[in-house]
Amino acid sequence: MFKIPQILAFLLVLGASLAISRVPAEAGYAHFIYDVKSGKVLASENADDINHPASLTKMMTLYMTFEALREGRLKWDQDIPMTPNAASKIPSKLGVAAGRTITVREAVNGMIVRSANDAAATMGDYLGGSEDRFGEMMTRKARALGMSRTVFRNASGLPDDSQVTTARDMAQLALALIRDFPREYQLFSARNMEFRGKRLRGHNNLMYRYPGMDGVKTGFTNASGYNIASAVTIDGRRVIGVVMGGKTARKRDDQMAALLDRYVPGNNAASGGLVAFETQKRPAEDTVPLAFATPSPRKEITLGTTPKAALANLYAAPPNAVPRTAPVPTAPSRVASSQVMAPQQPAGSLWRIQIAAAASRDQASALLEKAMPLVTQGYGRVAPSVESYADGGKEVFRARFVGFADGDAASRACSTLQAKAITCFVVR
Repeated sequence: MFKIPQILAFLLVLGASLAISRVPAEAGYAHFIYDVKSGKVLASENADDINHPASLTKMMTLYMTFEALREGRLKWDQDIPMTPNAASKIPSKLGVAAGRTITVREAVNGMIVRSANDAAATMGDYLGGSEDRFGEMMTRKARALGMSRTVFRNASGLPDDSQVTTARDMAQLALALIRDFPREYQLFSARNMEFRGKRLRGHNNLMYRYPGMDGVKTGFTNASGYNIASAVTIDGRRVIGVVMGGKTARKRDDQMAALLDRYVPGNNAASGGLVAFETQKRPAEDTVPLAFATPSPRKEITLGTTPKAALANLYAAPPNAVPRTAPVPTAPSRVASSQVMAPQQPAGSLWRIQIAAAASRDQASALLEKAMPLVTQGYGRVAPSVESYADGGKEVFRARFVGFADGDAASRACSTLQAKAITCFVVR
């Protein structure tokens, strides 16, 4: 039986997904370049415009496959059936006939190296029971990872007018793969694979010619243009980039290489890596989370340190809160500014974890109250916080815990919550 909060959360995701899926995808050019360690956006153009993901979709199918492997719902050498639905997909594919089997390992390598649509579809059918059901599961996972403008309809990325995303959201997904599955992520560096006596070469040509690149995925449909999500490590620094809507595969690859050449070496103390960010007229953020914040006006209320105190203070800022003016967004389509109520915290204690985005302040506080006993000891001066922001004209409420001593404490607390089946991610 589903509990009321679960039903409400599902309806919230469903409603948001329907609203996003009705927005026509522009299939225009976009890019987003992000420095993981510093949390800075190095370059951004049209990063929140709706586009089609094409085979970048398979990154989410792989994320959910890795999650099932970690939880014991799948095993690497397990045989899964090739469904008629999956076998009917157009190339690129492995070409396994309906009714035959494929191992999880073969399906994973097929998705990574060959972008095999049949491998992705049969994995989705197995995990979700049907393509539609798996699309719903993928979309819910996208929300949990902070991908606020993505809707998935199938596991492969084959054309569907309602399957949409943004460059920012795809960068968030690439980061989630690297962060949550570091061992499995190493598979993305494979240049080819052996499949039943045949040697199959990969599609990610840029990875073979750009130093330091170790993934992650390419994609193309007529509706999307040529897309790529890339991850590189240069001088010990991890940078994630997404280019969408390229005119040709070569132009897309060259554009990604040019962006990395231009902005990665220049990300030093002198420029702070913010020149491109400011040039593109994107709104600044007072903090840039690991789950990239969608630019939007927001207000924050930090609650007491106990569940009862949290509930008592939901509608008023605590006495020690001080107003701080948020940076003024320069994009004409955004509201100019808002007041941020922020707790007085020691320098360096800006680490947070987010557990949910809810439809109401009461719902967000209830989720925090349930999770709070797990994060009250050994992580720093932690307090629950409800942060509201505008999304498509509606107010949404982020349920967060703030005030962690450092990133390690926040990560350990998030792991504790995840062990109790509470979804979360770290925000800086």
